[in-house]
Amino acid sequence: MKLSLTLWLLGFMLKRALRRKPRFREQLDRMRGLDWGVATEDLSTARYYRMAPNGITTGKGLPVDLDLELRFRDQDAALRILKKPTQQAFLDGMVAGDVRLVGDSSDMNKLQKLLKYL
Repeated sequence: MKLSLTLWLLGFMLKRALRRKPRFREQLDRMRGLDWGVATEDLSTARYYRMAPNGITTGKGLPVDLDLELRFRDQDAALRILKKPTQQAFLDGMVAGDVRLVGDSSDMNKLQKLLKYL
């Protein structure tokens, strides 16, 4: 339940940043959008984010056409890492087997650049 609420709140914060923060809009415009999702390995909790310069949409589940997926071992690991979404936290999570990256790692770098403007 906490993870679902956290992911919903993340979508709210992304939409708010698009409206209020010019640097966020500029970065997103340079990237020409990014489609990504977060889920637990068993897919019991999953949410996707489609970000484009003209708007952000979110929803439950994980479509197959996403650029990047972050798969967490369980909800506790996801909450622990998402509380401090630094590059080091994700690297430590990957080494420990708590998080798995599905997609291109350069998309992860793009995402981290955007998240610092939240």
